[in-house]
Amino acid sequence: MNDKSFMAKEKEVVKRWYVVDAADKILGRLSSEIAKKLRGKDKAIYTPHNDAGDFVVVVNADKVRLTGRKLDQKIYRRYTGFIGGLREVAAKTLLAKKPTELVTRAVRGMLPKNTLGRRQLKKLKVYAGPEHPHARQKPEPLVIKSLEDGKEGR
Repeated sequence: MNDKSFMAKEKEVVKRWYVVDAADKILGRLSSEIAKKLRGKDKAIYTPHNDAGDFVVVVNADKVRLTGRKLDQKIYRRYTGFIGGLREVAAKTLLAKKPTELVTRAVRGMLPKNTLGRRQLKKLKVYAGPEHPHARQKPEPLVIKSLEDGKEGR
């Protein structure tokens, strides 16, 4: 019997392309499924220290939903590096001005905070409208259920 553990090498992994329609999807549930795909955790050959994930194209990012009062109450903060340089923006404002940034930030928070996580985030392509320039890669549709689709909550 072979007593060695299987470790997938990055060159051997076949990376596929998926397209997700974010219209009327809840942001947190959507981004956790996207993060799983980007990391490759849905594959049997998942290896934590290698990038075994797939590419994900998100369309209709401007139609994503937030539950409860998060649209008004959720605040995204960043610091410029200068004195008094704390910048805050509400989720409602961010969704109106840069809807792609809202989805990207949610997925980034679910990826590892290291070099591997930054490489995996580059495989995420987010677009505000229904059009995307990745038709040549022939992305497969990725169905993510929402609460209305019959998926149980918590």
